[in-house]
Amino acid sequence: MNNRSLKDLLYEQVARVGKAVSSPKRLELLELLAQGEKTVEVLAGELSSDIKLTSAHLKALKEARLVTSRRDGKYMAYRLTGNDVATLWVVLRQVAEEHLLELRMALEQMVADPTKLSSVSRETLLAQARNGEVIVIDVRPADEFAVAHLPFARSMPMAELEKRLAELPRDKEIVAYCRGPFCLMSDEALTLLASHGYRVRKIRDGVSEWQAAGLAVEIEEKR
Repeated sequence: MNNRSLKDLLYEQVARVGKAVSSPKRLELLELLAQGEKTVEVLAGELSSDIKLTSAHLKALKEARLVTSRRDGKYMAYRLTGNDVATLWVVLRQVAEEHLLELRMALEQMVADPTKLSSVSRETLLAQARNGEVIVIDVRPADEFAVAHLPFARSMPMAELEKRLAELPRDKEIVAYCRGPFCLMSDEALTLLASHGYRVRKIRDGVSEWQAAGLAVEIEEKR
């Protein structure tokens, strides 16, 4: 094989990944799977798509070795092949946000109240949570919290939050997060908490952003 053919082969292999992530739905699948293993049925529900189309997208990601699967009874469950795949999604999104005005404008529109975005650094937030100065809540489903969550965070799934308000102190600021900048659950949590008189803010980070920044996350101990 001559040098030109070899170089073509090298770029072609990298392009396999590029082709696999060229679909908006596949990018969303990567974000969802970064939260932990999920079945096709759950993923289809999250995408508001049918199972057949969702399976086709997963097949394309699997062919690029970005996801893997296993059979769980009558269900097929998928997961990312590594944390580096979650980091790939974060980097792609960050590059797009840096260079695409349209994306930045869309992000501004989806944030219910931009003034509620936390302005402190990750390290400062970590110190505040460690010292009990703020209460960090993870409003994702409990199974995603168990896979990995930010240090000192409490699991307060959005579906349970209203019923569990009594668990949150009123004399401290509440900081909510979910799956990352494209996730709306934390905004829903802020709206709910603010309506009940809590001091609230949110961070755009999810677990993937935290890990991509080189910071540690916690895993719930199995009982």
